[in-house]
Amino acid sequence: MALKDILKNAAGVFEQGGKAVTEKAKVAGDKIATGSANAIDKTKNAVSTIGKGGKNAVEVTHDAVIKAMDQDGNGIIDSADLIILALKVPGVRIERDNFLRKEFARHCTEEMINSAVETTPLQAGVDADIIDKLVDETIKFERNAVSGISMALGMPGGVAMAATIPADVAQYYGYMLRAAQKMMYLYGFPELDVTEDGINLDSETLNSLTVCLGIMYGVAKASTALKAIAKAFATGVEKQLMRKALTKGTIYPIVKSVAKWFGKRMTKEVFAGFFKKAIPVVGGVIGGGLTYATFKPCCNRLKDTLKDTSLSNPNYTETAEEKQMYEQICNGTIIDVEPDELTEVEDETITLTETEE
Repeated sequence: MALKDILKNAAGVFEQGGKAVTEKAKVAGDKIATGSANAIDKTKNAVSTIGKGGKNAVEVTHDAVIKAMDQDGNGIIDSADLIILALKVPGVRIERDNFLRKEFARHCTEEMINSAVETTPLQAGVDADIIDKLVDETIKFERNAVSGISMALGMPGGVAMAATIPADVAQYYGYMLRAAQKMMYLYGFPELDVTEDGINLDSETLNSLTVCLGIMYGVAKASTALKAIAKAFATGVEKQLMRKALTKGTIYPIVKSVAKWFGKRMTKEVFAGFFKKAIPVVGGVIGGGLTYATFKPCCNRLKDTLKDTSLSNPNYTETAEEKQMYEQICNGTIIDVEPDELTEVEDETITLTETEE
């Protein structure tokens, strides 16, 4: 059957039973803040044009999804958009003190817990094996949660499900950022400056989370950057110098590299996701399955970096590149980088064989 005929048939289904489907998409969209939800409504309106123009209608819907996800209005989907969108999902922000107290309650004395909250788990003397175990439990919990949501959002199928793509992406990266925050706190990082509503955040926080996403996807030098940041925190580098490094100094080119890579990746994935969700039931199974398969390897990459820094490993030994980056942070070095000078992602792929328990 030709693409045009498939789209027409899907449009017929949407017109006959679209109300129930639209309501499900709306429920997903309501979990995101008002600005993103309004953008999703525009996506649903674009979906209603399916059947009127075949290929052109697909393009219109694709453009509407891109617009819905472009949170900073620069015309592309990059890491900043994913973070801003994800932080609008309720429950993504993790409060460091309460989280650490809850996690260590079963394993540590009250005195040790207080010390871990006031300093770091390493300084408090929390056993490294306990921390690793808690991190593994965190990854498993967040992975199972996001996989179930991804499957639920994809299950109804039909072209109308293009409206759930922004919600699906927001949930996926929301849970990824939840896992990232938890791992960072367990391995000694201070609390990220994210507001209660998860919408307003400073550039330092945004760029710190961008570096974490870069590590999760194997972007070149992102791991080195986080290790240098960890040493800066461990040695008490002034907040002003940290901010400079993240927003216009030695860490900033890496942040831009991550954003550039995500811009390319997400534009392709959103379009692929559109057709994935056009398949009833199977779309949900595929979506949930791929989410489950990719989530753990991404988190494990970040775990491997976080567990071997100045904040988490008493025997940590820095590389020459990390030392240079740390010195540049301390010196307040400013770095101007042209777009064509940015490094690309390393040649690494996430496969289903990496997902075993």
